[in-house]
Amino acid sequence: MKKTLKERIIESAINLFEKHGYHGVSVGQIVDDSQTSKGGFYHNFKSKDELLFYIHDLFISYVLDKAREAYDNFDTPVSRLCAIIQSFTKVFDLYKPHITVFYQESAYLAREYQQLINEKRDEYRKIILQVISEGQSNGDFRSEVPAEISTMSIIGMINWTYKWYKKDGALSIDSIALIFNDLILHSLITEKGMKDIAAETYLLKSQRQ
Repeated sequence: MKKTLKERIIESAINLFEKHGYHGVSVGQIVDDSQTSKGGFYHNFKSKDELLFYIHDLFISYVLDKAREAYDNFDTPVSRLCAIIQSFTKVFDLYKPHITVFYQESAYLAREYQQLINEKRDEYRKIILQVISEGQSNGDFRSEVPAEISTMSIIGMINWTYKWYKKDGALSIDSIALIFNDLILHSLITEKGMKDIAAETYLLKSQRQ
């Protein structure tokens, strides 16, 4: 499928930012690399700052939307957490270049854009926290493990995937998601939680891998 002009600009910007850093790349270089004009660039983005924000926002919006869907479409804390972890892991396959640029260049985001990104990251954290807290309240998850620490541990562990994941590696992204779910669930789940139909289905599947 032929890429749109916007997609070409984003791809060029990601490649150039990775190589030269945000401040080492001009709009003119992005225009040349994407084979467009400055008019074409400014038709899609009002500034280089907005382009950097858009690169960040693509993957953060993806995981946030998927977390909302998981909460709405599943009925138990266990199944919700499994679905959130699966989509969170998948983002490193779908948006790895965007995420790499995010970690390299996020300090250069304009303040208003940084605030928007932080609001979405905070909402994402709160969804995971809510799922774990609800699992502790209904007895599916261990109450002696603080929900806040569990939440940040999950985010921290999965976030590091961008450093080592390779598309052509020995494990697919789906296999890696199953491993994360296995590690996280077995550290949180109670005997009651194990009896949840979603948990039983997941654990049987993970044992076949």
